[in-house]
Amino acid sequence: MNPPTLQPSTATRVRRASAAVAMALVLFYVLVDVVLQFLPPHYSVLTDAESDLAVGQFGWAMNLNFLARAVMSGCLVVAVSVTAPASWRRRAGSVLLALAGLCSAALVFFPTDVNRPGEFGMTPRTSVGFVHVVFATSGFLAVLVAMALLTAWIGRTPTVTLFLVVALAGLVSLGLSLALLPQLVGLTERICLLGILGWAFVLCRRLLRR
Repeated sequence: MNPPTLQPSTATRVRRASAAVAMALVLFYVLVDVVLQFLPPHYSVLTDAESDLAVGQFGWAMNLNFLARAVMSGCLVVAVSVTAPASWRRRAGSVLLALAGLCSAALVFFPTDVNRPGEFGMTPRTSVGFVHVVFATSGFLAVLVAMALLTAWIGRTPTVTLFLVVALAGLVSLGLSLALLPQLVGLTERICLLGILGWAFVLCRRLLRR
C-alpha cells in the first residue's frame, strides 16, 4: 500500500509554515551567537570555537541555540519533504539534514573542552570533549552533504549555490587551520557556519515563494 500523500493545498501550507519557522530560527541563532560574543567570558571570534560559548556563565543560551538549530533542521526537512519533485536526492538530503540536527542537539549534553591559555585548536582533553568533537564533526559533514544533494534537487538557484560554496570553502579552510594555523580555527569555523545558515535561509525563502 502506498503511503498517504498530502493534498496540494495542505502541502503548500505545511511547506510555507515550516519554511517560515526555519527562517525565524536561523535569525534567532545568529542573534544569540552575536550577543554571546559580547558577554563574559568574552571568547575570541578568531581563536575560539563557537562551542566554547556553551561553557561559562551564559552557556545555557548557547545550549538553547544548539537546540534551536536542531529544530530549524527539522522544520527544513518537513518543508523539503512536502515539496515536489520527489527524488533520491530529496530523500537522502532530508535524512542527512535530520541527522545533522540530531548532532546539534547532542552538543547540549556533551560540552566542549575549552582551550587553556596559550592553547589553540580543537583538541579534546576529556572523554566528554571527545564525544563533543565527534558529534560536531559528524554534524558538519552530514549537513554539507545534505546541502550538496538538496542544492542539486532544487535546481538552478544562484543564492543557494553561493552559500553552499561558502560552506564548503569554510570547511576546507577549517581543516587547513586545524593543521597549519590553529589560531584561526574560530574564524574558519564561523565561515562554514555562515554558509550553512545562509544556505538554510535562502533555501527556505525559495520554498516559501514556490
